[in-house]
Amino acid sequence: MSRLETAMLSIRRALLPLSTAALVGLSACAHAPAPDAASAHHHREHVSPTMPHRFENAEEWAKRFEEPGRDAWQKPDEVVRALGLAADAKVADIGSGTGYFAVRLARAVPQGRVYGVDVEPDMTRYLGERARKEGLGNLEAVQATPDDPKLPAPVDLALIVDTYHHVGERVAWLQKLGGSLTPGGRVAIVDFRPDSPKGPPAKHKLSSAQVTEELRAAGYVPTQSFDFLPDQYFLVFQRQTP
Repeated sequence: MSRLETAMLSIRRALLPLSTAALVGLSACAHAPAPDAASAHHHREHVSPTMPHRFENAEEWAKRFEEPGRDAWQKPDEVVRALGLAADAKVADIGSGTGYFAVRLARAVPQGRVYGVDVEPDMTRYLGERARKEGLGNLEAVQATPDDPKLPAPVDLALIVDTYHHVGERVAWLQKLGGSLTPGGRVAIVDFRPDSPKGPPAKHKLSSAQVTEELRAAGYVPTQSFDFLPDQYFLVFQRQTP
């Protein structure tokens, strides 16, 4: 084999992981349902390093994430009310995107603080601008990494909507998140049931039993569950005191 052929083979081998990642991302899109709010929200909150998907141009994505029809099945106001937040609570919305939940949380805790956490820089930029435009001085956009929410201060509650199934090494990630909770702090998880026609492909959905098992392994105990969402479970856990 000539030196040129050897060099070209090395380049092809180096590029193979990138090609594979791209194919995985395209496969996720191909298997998703039509681009309604559920499928769009699924793709937006992709924090798994095994299924990369970029969400630049947040203004365009906002047309899907904030689509009014989403309220009928996501029931965001009911979810926020069920959390029973104090007016001065500190909350993290992990996987906040364009702020569908984050702005509601900020209005629910006028004397508190809300961190809208996202791994996509353009989503973080968009949420920061939205908070300023809507006069929500208690809402702060936070740039996270796939393995660390990067919360700037401890929170009383971390809300994770349609995002948990994307997290890699979930038990370790939850343990790290626990370090950013106040004593007795809670984690609330809303995600798609395995039998739901909405959300990600079936192979990426997690059962509520699996979620509970993983939270227990990370040092949390279940405290509440709600069943008013048509396509999702809604589970609340509390961090155990060491």
